[in-house]
Amino acid sequence: MRAALVGIDFGAGDFTASLEELSLLARSAGAEPITTVTAKRSSPDPAHFVGSGKADEIKMACKADGIDLVIFNHALSPAQQRNLERRLEVRVVDRTSLILDIFAQRAQSHEGKLQVELAQLQHLATRLIRGWTHLERQKGGIGLRGPGETQLETDRRLIGERVKMLRTRLTKLRKQHETQRRQRGRNQTFSVSLVGYTNAGKSTLFNTLTKAGVYVANQLFATLDTTSRRLYLGDEVGSVVISDTVGFVRELPHQLVAAFRATLEETIHADLLLHVVDGNSPVRMEQIEQVNEVLREIGADHVPQILVWNKIDAAGLEPGIERDEYDKISRVFISAHSGAGLDLLRDAIVEAAMAARQEHMRDGEEPAVGGSLANPAENNMTTPTHLGPH
Repeated sequence: MRAALVGIDFGAGDFTASLEELSLLARSAGAEPITTVTAKRSSPDPAHFVGSGKADEIKMACKADGIDLVIFNHALSPAQQRNLERRLEVRVVDRTSLILDIFAQRAQSHEGKLQVELAQLQHLATRLIRGWTHLERQKGGIGLRGPGETQLETDRRLIGERVKMLRTRLTKLRKQHETQRRQRGRNQTFSVSLVGYTNAGKSTLFNTLTKAGVYVANQLFATLDTTSRRLYLGDEVGSVVISDTVGFVRELPHQLVAAFRATLEETIHADLLLHVVDGNSPVRMEQIEQVNEVLREIGADHVPQILVWNKIDAAGLEPGIERDEYDKISRVFISAHSGAGLDLLRDAIVEAAMAARQEHMRDGEEPAVGGSLANPAENNMTTPTHLGPH
């Protein structure tokens, strides 16, 4: 599908990086970016977002390049989307719809599909009128009176019922997750979650550490399923549970954050977060902040975190460890692809687990390390997740 990309610079910074990310998102969804239209504005136009003049420019570009789809690097209101489609005479999708579409394509597990469908229905509910512009309010007359509601109202009611059913199912799965976490707690198992911006190399690192065989590709949101495995780190610590979670991205649709909250609680309840960073990315600091913003939104910002500076081979850096003013490890430099620095990362996890054990002992609790999983199913536990993959 031939696509035109549209980005408006509102002066917020990293505009070029945002457009490059949009191109990757479009390719991940199966579109082929043919042309890119940009502009500068102080604020969005209420009717067409880009203004009528720029909309006409986009229309001419679509006709010249045989464009089938126009993708906006912004969230559009339902009215803006309708107005643009009428004016451009091609299908228009915004950033939110694009990410939802990618998630719909990539969801593999039952829970992942439920979460994506819930997010899509919540997004669709605000745009239902687009599908029924040819219908008007029911007219009176013998034989023409309907069941008492318009087609639009019927559709909204059916979507509402489906949303309610999906939430019920997800609540059930959430309770199952809580049972699994309590089981790990009873077995004193230290838990580690990999988090990070999409395509930062999380799944590659997860596979290298655990030999899990999780799908890896150089694309955004290559996998949406959170996978957990045991990792043995020696007699002193024993086994820990390490989980690979979905990757984050800037302006992640709120519907997805809400829908994937149940899976993301794996992150909230972790004992340690390994925040994987693409050390070769020119916008890595912005990506770190985007991830931390989502962690704050889901209530996981209190979990101890170590920055894992990945892809050091591409960035020309050496393996190493940095410590903060309290002598705690704050950053580990590695390459998940070549394996450089992975021994340092394992040592960092062991140190964090031992520190957690000592803290629990000071508090008079049982140490949350060194245990084994009593439930064999958890050795191969796969549950879907918020917010891309690597």
